[in-house]
Amino acid sequence: QVQLVESGGGLVQAGGSLRVSCAASGRSFSSYTVAWFRQAPGKEREFTAAINWSGATRYADSVKGRFTIARDGAPNTVHLQMNSLKPEDTAVYYCAARQSQIFMSETGGYGYWGQGTQVTVSS
Repeated sequence: QVQLVESGGGLVQAGGSLRVSCAASGRSFSSYTVAWFRQAPGKEREFTAAINWSGATRYADSVKGRFTIARDGAPNTVHLQMNSLKPEDTAVYYCAARQSQIFMSETGGYGYWGQGTQVTVSS
């Protein structure tokens, strides 16, 4: 079992930056693809970004060039650096993991989820 815990959300003005982090416990992230999804009020949860263990990344078109997903020196931590934030980025951000190196953008492809962290961008 993998337990995922997100941190780093908060309130920021439009144009600002935030970094959210996902820490795994219970098992190494090795061989897992880790993704960030987000869910705004009244909307479905949507794919945002993903990274597999070889370091390849994928991004939703809406965040390309503004968001960066990366691992740091801690092998079980994945960060999402969010720059040039817009009010429409406001959502609960969820970390998810799947035991495969193949990317998927559907929520059903991920078996492990964190509890989410709120990101609010004010205009």
